[in-house]
Amino acid sequence: MRVTDAAERSFARHETFHPRYGWFRKAYQSVADDPDIFDAEDAPVRIGVGKNMVRAIRFWGLAADLIAEDPEPRGRRRHLRTTPFGDQLFGKSGWDPWMEDPGTLWLIHWRLLRAPSRLPVWWLAFNEFHPIEFTDDTLTGAVTDQLRGTSWKFPHRSSLKKDVSALLRTYAPQDRGKRSSIDDALDCPLRELGLIRRATAPGRYRFILGAKPLLPSAIATVAALEFADSTSANGNTIAVSRLVHEPGSPGKAFKLSEAELLAALEPTVQQLRGIGLTSSTGVHVLSWSESPGALAGAVLADYYRREAL
Repeated sequence: MRVTDAAERSFARHETFHPRYGWFRKAYQSVADDPDIFDAEDAPVRIGVGKNMVRAIRFWGLAADLIAEDPEPRGRRRHLRTTPFGDQLFGKSGWDPWMEDPGTLWLIHWRLLRAPSRLPVWWLAFNEFHPIEFTDDTLTGAVTDQLRGTSWKFPHRSSLKKDVSALLRTYAPQDRGKRSSIDDALDCPLRELGLIRRATAPGRYRFILGAKPLLPSAIATVAALEFADSTSANGNTIAVSRLVHEPGSPGKAFKLSEAELLAALEPTVQQLRGIGLTSSTGVHVLSWSESPGALAGAVLADYYRREAL
């Protein structure tokens, strides 16, 4: 999978704001209450944020697949609607309306990257950028090189730098001593995932490889099934190595090795019918008995049902 297949040509649409605590739910609820709210002149007053933040909240709701644009525009505007995923998560009797379950953060992270992503710079950073430790300039340069090899009209370098900056502010904690851990989480809840950290040297960052103890097995399984649904055509198996190494895979998104992804998948696979893990001559394979997309939805519903008990 290449970035032109996995993402839309979209750069710096977030108004330089990374997603803040509560913005994902606010984007959903605002559209649920009024599909035209983001075009309303009094949107800043009704949503309770500045004008630029209104546009940012709209973008992050779209990027996380919580709201969507109707394909038929109304004049120069596109009518917004909530998505089935948004309804399941935040709607009436939703799975996790206040984002209290840690699995929800992992799920939103996956949805931000899953094709078709509205964040091509982020998709490249997680899928095609290989250094573990890096600076923002290193990452910007690598993304620039990757995009020059595509058929897309090349974006302005300042837009790429804004996307890299938003990525790092979304996932990497602030400098130690500048904020308390609570304030840091409120600034952006996705920092709790521990996918990117500040390195020891000033101005440097690190992707955190290895097992993710807080990643629920069900969320890892959902990501694997959704990736399989988009890449395996009419087959009913996929090699776990593909789930780890292919661009766009959950292994790339969660920074897991094959053994670590296997360990994450096994608890859910053992509990639920319709999916299995087998090994032949050292090759681990995930299999399914019905549509992997439908199974992913069933796994997700079962996860939140169990968590609510």
